[in-house]
Amino acid sequence: MELRDLNDEELLRYSRHILLDEIGIEGQSRIASAKVLVVGAGGLGCPSALYLASAGVGTIYIADDDQVDLTNLQRQVLHTTARVGLPKVESAKAHLNELNPCSTIVPIAHRLEGEALEQLVAQVDLVLDCCDNFKTRHAVNRACVKFGKPLVSGAAIRLDGQLAVFELNNPEAPCYHCLFPEGDDVSEVRCATMGVFAPLTGVIGTLQASEALKILAGFGKPLYSTLQIYDSRNCEFTKMKIRKDPECPVCNGH
Repeated sequence: MELRDLNDEELLRYSRHILLDEIGIEGQSRIASAKVLVVGAGGLGCPSALYLASAGVGTIYIADDDQVDLTNLQRQVLHTTARVGLPKVESAKAHLNELNPCSTIVPIAHRLEGEALEQLVAQVDLVLDCCDNFKTRHAVNRACVKFGKPLVSGAAIRLDGQLAVFELNNPEAPCYHCLFPEGDDVSEVRCATMGVFAPLTGVIGTLQASEALKILAGFGKPLYSTLQIYDSRNCEFTKMKIRKDPECPVCNGH
């Protein structure tokens, strides 16, 4: 990552970050120089992108092929009633541009897959998996493994959330496939049929942004090789270590 200098407006805008010893001017410059891909502009993608933009990430790519629906507004905080029917990525771009014009927002209004996904992952510094289906999650994981890009993965359904960070530039670290092998008999669960507690998506999405910013700025201890489970009924967090699968067809040998 090639760092750029912060201008006077940015020094003022991000002054509360710069005051932190863990971030300072250098860490904020790293954030401002970074390129991040957010896959999904729904319940998790909205709070993630909101804090990435407010924190000053230089370029944020947001990919989602869906349109804003009235039922989204209960939890997808970038969208508004007036923007129902618009592509989610355009709604997100409008909100984030108003919040921080210093960040460049690049909307991608189609499902990322194949060569297009790989080309974009190769360009960015970090990827946030905020999607809602295993097919996309596994495709994103494969691309991140191929190009050694950190992957911050989140999930939220009903009253339970999950967060995991994969250090995919480390050949000894596990990948998403090690945790949830593709092809296993795993049922897709969706908010449209199962429901989801609105603040839960905010908790997990904000934690995704927090982990991403720590990695980009280079401070703290990211949640590498760990699955963190959040029970919103009782406000309880549980951590479990993730082990690399030596037979994993995705990350074994990378």
